[in-house]
Amino acid sequence: MSATALPSFVEPCGHDIYAVDTGFHRPRFDAAYLVLHGGRAAIVDAGTNHALPRILEALAALGLPHDAVDWVIPTHIHLDHAGGVGLLMQALPAARVMAHPRAARHLVDPSQIWAGASAVYGEAEMQRNYGTLVPVPADRVDSSSDGQRISLAGRTLEFADTPGHARHHHCIWDEASQGWFTGDTFGLSYREFDSERGAWLLPTSTPVQFEPEALKASVRRLLARSPRSMFLTHYGRVDDVPRLGALLLALLDEMVALGRRVAGVGEARHAALREGLEAIYRASLAEHGCTLAPAALRQLLELDIELNAQGMAIWLDREAGASR
Repeated sequence: MSATALPSFVEPCGHDIYAVDTGFHRPRFDAAYLVLHGGRAAIVDAGTNHALPRILEALAALGLPHDAVDWVIPTHIHLDHAGGVGLLMQALPAARVMAHPRAARHLVDPSQIWAGASAVYGEAEMQRNYGTLVPVPADRVDSSSDGQRISLAGRTLEFADTPGHARHHHCIWDEASQGWFTGDTFGLSYREFDSERGAWLLPTSTPVQFEPEALKASVRRLLARSPRSMFLTHYGRVDDVPRLGALLLALLDEMVALGRRVAGVGEARHAALREGLEAIYRASLAEHGCTLAPAALRQLLELDIELNAQGMAIWLDREAGASR
């Protein structure tokens, strides 16, 4: 089926991979990926419950019945990636979930995910953004292992354990495209920041398991495969991977240095983290050639600055506790 027949929220990424804009927050912010091969499909990341109609419409537009989906693969269990898995599985009778071993039990019983996220965002915001989480039957959930390979009608998908953003995070190598589905391990790249140099990205330290040294090791592991492309949940396919990898690692180092500088400033630490992160990102975007007005930059970065500041604070507190 030609791309012109696809809904506007479905973007072909080459190699029979399609990004489905889940509609979370703003356009081209959060993607679920459809990977097609031999009349079968895998879905990598599922967005929230509100993404279900779009994912099912995308399958229909691509000529795939619901029972053609073999795998649903959340990269990790943060709710913008996995909040809709349970509801989606109810619509896909032949599918199995492949989750990180630290994530699998939380898909079967999502009560702890809900409680943890509610503590960060609040109950009302949780209901508005995600809806009620639906458990996945235990007999439909498999746990990945590092280096494990599965087949999608003969197309090989390989799993890599990639902690740093979260300890329950794996990335998926697709041999056909020579690319990684990176979840949040390879950062966030919003198309509004594209310039003549190409894409720009920033690391994400969203609460509560940010570990910068582990994240740098995971990024280097992904780069060691010499991928042609990265498929980011936030957002879309990016190429020019060596440049982006160097940028990501450099920004991570700047974030760590910022954290060290403000670690002991007490109640003012959160504001100092926010101010410092904004300065880091603005300087990097200026070097990248981004010409957006300051107000537009602030609006696009606001959510990630706040969440990154929260995640960095938890990391700093954990480090301080470990050193006592």
